[in-house]
Amino acid sequence: MSNTPIASVQPAETLFIPERLDGRDGTNRGDPGNSQLSARNDLDAVRAWLSNYADTQTTFDSYRKEAERLLLWAVVQLGKPLSSLTHEDLLLFRVFLVNPQPENRWISANGGKYPRVDARWRPFNGPLSPASQRQALIILNGMFTWLVDAGYVRGNPMALLRQRGKHAAPRVTRYLSISLWDEVKGFVGQLPQATGLQKAYAARCRWLTTLFYLQGMRVSEVAAGKMGDFSRRLGADGREQWWLDILGKGEKERIVPASPELIAELARYRKANGLPSLPGRADDTPLLIPFRGKRRCMSRSAVHDAIKSVFGNAAAWLRARGPEFTDRADELDRASAHWLRHTSGSHQADSGVDLRTVRDNLGHVSLNTTSLYLHEEEDKRHRETVKRHRMNWETPPAAERGSAKNDS
Repeated sequence: MSNTPIASVQPAETLFIPERLDGRDGTNRGDPGNSQLSARNDLDAVRAWLSNYADTQTTFDSYRKEAERLLLWAVVQLGKPLSSLTHEDLLLFRVFLVNPQPENRWISANGGKYPRVDARWRPFNGPLSPASQRQALIILNGMFTWLVDAGYVRGNPMALLRQRGKHAAPRVTRYLSISLWDEVKGFVGQLPQATGLQKAYAARCRWLTTLFYLQGMRVSEVAAGKMGDFSRRLGADGREQWWLDILGKGEKERIVPASPELIAELARYRKANGLPSLPGRADDTPLLIPFRGKRRCMSRSAVHDAIKSVFGNAAAWLRARGPEFTDRADELDRASAHWLRHTSGSHQADSGVDLRTVRDNLGHVSLNTTSLYLHEEEDKRHRETVKRHRMNWETPPAAERGSAKNDS
């Protein structure tokens, strides 16, 4: 086998590693007589570890990505086998993840995601976020632990790294990014409406995604809600305000601001179903109207299936646009109604809505609705929510704006 050094990074499928770097003589190698693997080099050992996740494509791809990055960095950047890496080496790797350099070697052109057989493919699409950096180290720590248990290496150098963020408060991860949310809206906006059934489905998809997103509701709250739960009153400035009364978890009631945008979508949905534009307080029409049969509230599971259908069809629509959309489609396949609740809260907070307002809109804390101070707070909450938290149906999806970039 040639001893020529590797000149550029390549996907693991086509990677050639010279003998002096393939790990057969790695300084951290365990006793070959005690190894439970038939692998004799680092690449085969990594493949043996990955084989445990072959039945879950998303997990396999994620784990392969992180192992591949470390293996390539060790061989190309340090000129060392994976099985010779030390604690000090991994401290350098942690810094490298923050901003992989040199850029032309490690980061794909224009930060795009290309097929692994494409010459423009690189291990990174750009610098990793802090959360992605932590996730990479967690995955690699698990890989080294497995290799130690298998007897392939003697010790786990990852275990010596101080995980500075491991005691941080939990963070919501099940939500849609702005760009992925734009793709969902793009899918809904292009739904065909040539037949009556198509029109009904398109109207439901638009209303359902609007309601979940703008109001941050739980599945059970949408399933049990009636259109008569919408009400209007005059604010302190004399202007009309719309609100939605919600009976939430633990039988706790809350009222959530209903923006003019939401009321316009409500009128649009009601018109599509042959109803007057606006409901009265006695209107017992369910928030989500069944396609057929009596107009009574649907079950929680039926509402869950309805929003899952939107995400699933949007994922298929993305996949049809090319392999570079696969990761984003996979993310949508995992999404559920509760993801939209998290998405609503996250986007409100990110757009500058006060966290107390987000808290009250999502119903995390009960409100005393009788005090004068709270009345003033409600006026402020209504103005802030309506102003900043919008559906923006007319905004083109990220792909059309030329800015749809996948996360690393």
